[in-house]
Amino acid sequence: MTQKEPEEDYFPEHLDEESEESEEEESEEQEQENSEGVVTRAPLPRGEEVIGRIEQRLGGNKMMVNCTDGKARNCRVPGRLRKKLWLRPGDVVIVEPWELDKNKGDVILKYKPNQVEWLKSKGHLKAED
Repeated sequence: MTQKEPEEDYFPEHLDEESEESEEEESEEQEQENSEGVVTRAPLPRGEEVIGRIEQRLGGNKMMVNCTDGKARNCRVPGRLRKKLWLRPGDVVIVEPWELDKNKGDVILKYKPNQVEWLKSKGHLKAED
């Protein structure tokens, strides 16, 4: 009996390996570009909204936030963001003051660390020691 060798033309394994390697290299390059965290833009406050830094958590989705306008506001996280937005002291956020009581407000957005660096470089946020 003679053994049949697999036909190389039918299963071109060497071609598949090269194409997979080149696809992996391209995807790695794209991941490196995205993982660098280069931010060209971050959302800025609109209207009466202000940027603030969380100083203390008070419990019950409330916290004290020091805002860039010089006020310390008692802020809360709205119900639509409670499960999505995890906040800790030191986080930079956008606060929307209430219409009736300007010493209270709602946390609208949490900045990511690379966005905070962009805000500092553009002068929207003071650099801390």
